[in-house]
Amino acid sequence: MKQKAVAKTENPFVPKPYKILEFYRETPDTFTITINMAVQHAPGQFVQVSLPGIGESPISICSDSREHIKLNIREVGNVTRALANLKKGDTVLVRGPYGKGYPMESLKGNSLLIIGGGCGVAPLKGIIDYVENHRSEYKDVQLYLGYRTPDDIIFKRELDEWVKKYHLNVTVDKEAHGQFCYDVKEGFITDALKKSDITNENKVVFVCGPPVMMKYVIQILKDKGFNDDQIFISAERLMYCAVGVCCHCMIRGKFCCMDGPVFRYDEVKDFKND
Repeated sequence: MKQKAVAKTENPFVPKPYKILEFYRETPDTFTITINMAVQHAPGQFVQVSLPGIGESPISICSDSREHIKLNIREVGNVTRALANLKKGDTVLVRGPYGKGYPMESLKGNSLLIIGGGCGVAPLKGIIDYVENHRSEYKDVQLYLGYRTPDDIIFKRELDEWVKKYHLNVTVDKEAHGQFCYDVKEGFITDALKKSDITNENKVVFVCGPPVMMKYVIQILKDKGFNDDQIFISAERLMYCAVGVCCHCMIRGKFCCMDGPVFRYDEVKDFKND
């Protein structure tokens, strides 16, 4: 009797190998890789990137394409330092995407205010790329991006284009020198926001950066009349497993890896002491 073949189901939690299409050094300690991973994803989602024998690390997707994904990576540990040694044509293991991204579909028709600090600009770039691919669906776009020094500015290639298309505001904490195709002001991004004349009318805000930066940015926004449900934050925190098993990323019953990493501020505003 002939046995019926059983369909083999792939395990979505097992990483697959992908080729690096481009390796680009952004700053002395950050780089962006493009890999041939064709997958549906939302801005704000992340993947788990690994190298055999070294380890695995969660990295936010910083692009909007169905043919590849881009990952901006900062060298802060064994895995990311090992990834920094890769080059075009090398293979890397990836699983995902995971998490809840920015609800871009439900935000159509609004003006967008995008506020990022340091490496927090990376997941926000996914929003900017998405808007680029769906420009007619959104109104005015303002970018407020802050860095420590000019040497820490990531996505310089993209900034040269963004200044032509959007209202771009770039600040550095110190040493505002160098030749750029856009205006760079010395000071904190919070100072630039305070001096701005932004209003909450028909606008949504996306914020990502160090916790202390996000804390002050949100207070400034609230002082300017923004409501909690107009603000979205990315709370990337200890997302080791990405599937809600290890519980390291839990904040009062919510998993950053599954319920986030993107949260509307009114969902998490009481978690500030965790």
